[in-house]
Amino acid sequence: MRVRILGCSGAIARDCRTTAFLLDHDLLIDAGTGVGDLSLDEMAQVQNVLLTHSHLDHIAALPLLIDSVASHRLGGAMGPVHVYALPETIEALRGHIFNGVIWPDFSAIPTADAPLLRFCPIHTGQVLQIGRHTVEVLPAVHTVPAVGFAVSGNRGHWVFSGDTGPNPDFWDRINQMDVAMLVIETAFSNREQALAEVSKHLAPVHLATELQRRASGRSYPIYITHTKPAETGRIMAEIAPLSQPQANGNVLAIHWLSAGQVFEV
Repeated sequence: MRVRILGCSGAIARDCRTTAFLLDHDLLIDAGTGVGDLSLDEMAQVQNVLLTHSHLDHIAALPLLIDSVASHRLGGAMGPVHVYALPETIEALRGHIFNGVIWPDFSAIPTADAPLLRFCPIHTGQVLQIGRHTVEVLPAVHTVPAVGFAVSGNRGHWVFSGDTGPNPDFWDRINQMDVAMLVIETAFSNREQALAEVSKHLAPVHLATELQRRASGRSYPIYITHTKPAETGRIMAEIAPLSQPQANGNVLAIHWLSAGQVFEV
């Protein structure tokens, strides 16, 4: 499975694009501003979108994506783009984005029977078969209903935490998996620990505690995502000590994720 990082920033600035991951050529996980780096032909190949939650940095490009590929899909055999999300996320998209005021309701255009967009409700713990991809919906703890995802690859599971604060249930589940790569958020530096807690994100101090929940003997690369552009240097400096040899002799392989990277999982 090929994982292409389109965006992994917690906000926008030059060269900073918000969360979007393209798996192979047809499955998009979150639809942040990074989607805008795809060509029209690449956008047209996206058949399915998985959303972790309703916040703007994770859905900003979705309405524009549907609009961009409309001419490819109208009157063709491709069918609608399927958007998989929690019922609460779908309700937010219907009420606040695809409402005919902010953006057209593409779930009813050109007709309700043959739309450009079709919403597919999901729930935590569900295992989805989306084309050739097997995806498990993982728990997340955020200010709105949210999830993470684990996608089966040739070398194990590619795991994405989504936006989350401390989350024991997440670790309980992935400790049972063959994890090939973990992408986990750390949005704020330790000087903004209180803000991380109230907004249900992680700071390095929280990440350290979360990583202690890993099952002993498990070794896989960990990539940090969703850092705020103004805080990225400080966050990574505060995370660096976690990569030092641990008391049990283990060394955590922690890296900063960046747009443009491609992984084979």
